Amino acid sequence: MSTNVGQARGWNDSPECWPALRLEDWEATRATLHMWTQIVGKVRLALTPLVNHWWNVPLYVSARGLTTSSMPYRDLVIEIEFDFLSHELILRKSDGNSASIALAPKSVADFYGEFFAMLRAQGIDTKIWKMPVEIADPVPFDQDRTHASYNREAVQKFWRILASSNAVFQDFRALFIGKSSPVHFFWGSFDLALTRFSGRRAPAKPGADRITQEAYSHEVSSVGFWPGSGNVKEAAYYSYASPEPSGFAEYRVRPSAASYRKDMGEFLLPYESVRTLSDPGTALFDFCQTTYEAAAVNAKWAREELERAG
Repeated sequence: MSTNVGQARGWNDSPECWPALRLEDWEATRATLHMWTQIVGKVRLALTPLVNHWWNVPLYVSARGLTTSSMPYRDLVIEIEFDFLSHELILRKSDGNSASIALAPKSVADFYGEFFAMLRAQGIDTKIWKMPVEIADPVPFDQDRTHASYNREAVQKFWRILASSNAVFQDFRALFIGKSSPVHFFWGSFDLALTRFSGRRAPAKPGADRITQEAYSHEVSSVGFWPGSGNVKEAAYYSYASPEPSGFAEYRVRPSAASYRKDMGEFLLPYESVRTLSDPGTALFDFCQTTYEAAAVNAKWAREELERAG
């Protein structure tokens, strides 16, 4: 894809849309925000019916932050949005009422208490499991006073990266006419993800829990953005295939900064390598396309039936 095509698709290549964001500069805020999104995400999980591969769980990139999208509650429709421009968590209801709490330095326990107090005041009575998921050494939300950071500038930068990445992922998704996930933000793993499906069932993963078995019940190629943590100390784009076909790791992918991490079973592309290019949108699209090809070519997907011509 050329720069002209990237511009025609509306990918903004300005530095403001692809800002610098080192993990070490906002790790405390990232960890706190991760817990806050889990609290809100678990309300979405509680109020929505199960969708295949747990697609009722994630949040979505909005024009101002991250949103649950609309959810049913008794005779109402409600929505909860992290507004990273005004730095509020906003509850909107179909009866015309709304409420909000400030996003500011405060503990996870305080956020939990304020959030559920707001819900109760608006007549919404729901319960969630208070234990965080997909992190080491979890502490119940209402007891977590360790994570209490909120850096406004860093959070806005994070959202702008999500918004820019989301635009590219949406265009990449549009070229696939087979089964595909939405572009969605998983609050458990704290990443933006898009998954394509070959249409074939996948073998069961030995010893995997129910959640993993449902998530990977079919053959997939997945791409996403992750701000970093654990054994990856920088923001990065990733791509993997499940099950991974022979030859996947050796496939030549673009851009040149991308590489295969054998310990993770994924291709990784550092975000810093993307944002410093003259055309970051095209570089990210190339990563999406070539890592998908690594899966589809080596696993012999029926590409002529799954891809949109032209």
